[in-house]
Amino acid sequence: MAQKILIVEDEANIAQLLHLYLEKEGYETETAPDGGKAVELFRSYTPDLVLLDIMLPVMDGWSVLKKIRAESKTPVIMLTAKGELSDRVTGLENGADDYIVKPFETKEVLARIHAVLRRTVGEEEVSGEKRLSFDKLVINLDAYELLVDGKRVDTPPKELELLYYLASAPNRVFTRNQLLDEVWGFDYFGDSRTVDVHIKRLREKLEGISDQWSLKTVWGVGYKFEVAGL
Repeated sequence: MAQKILIVEDEANIAQLLHLYLEKEGYETETAPDGGKAVELFRSYTPDLVLLDIMLPVMDGWSVLKKIRAESKTPVIMLTAKGELSDRVTGLENGADDYIVKPFETKEVLARIHAVLRRTVGEEEVSGEKRLSFDKLVINLDAYELLVDGKRVDTPPKELELLYYLASAPNRVFTRNQLLDEVWGFDYFGDSRTVDVHIKRLREKLEGISDQWSLKTVWGVGYKFEVAGL
């Protein structure tokens, strides 16, 4: 069965180009010309991936992304004409899986889609429980749930995935580029500030909870999840 892609783009020529190209590559597609229609189609069409423009009528891409993330982990690739670091960071912070800057080559779009879908399918096929427990901390990637001192703490998907990745290898130091590659799963062109932002937000949730573990900065290198006694 062909994988389904929802194209959310208000520029008709770009939407048509993506539709034709992706259909030719064997994908099934639907197109939404505005944010409101995008949310409707997402719920009725249940796509395997969403290509989501930022600048949209009715409801912008950020708002659509938040609605999608409130009910689903479906991969989302943001389309932006600005190409500014702030847009990329905002998209990643809010749960986007990748971004593409306009104008783009159709081959790049296809490569990004392949990479994101391959990673998503790969995660679904991995057997075994994805759950880590430490003193007053439970990181449950199966349920996408973070328990801190017995209480559920709302955590964006990428924050949880970053914490899980670090905690799955206690006391190992990872560079920002390693974390971007392993957690976000794509080559990040530009500043690695997005990792710092996610670490900062995780620390706000975890600071002072336990003296048995902590998120540590290794200056000039990167970050590690430090566990006492290991």
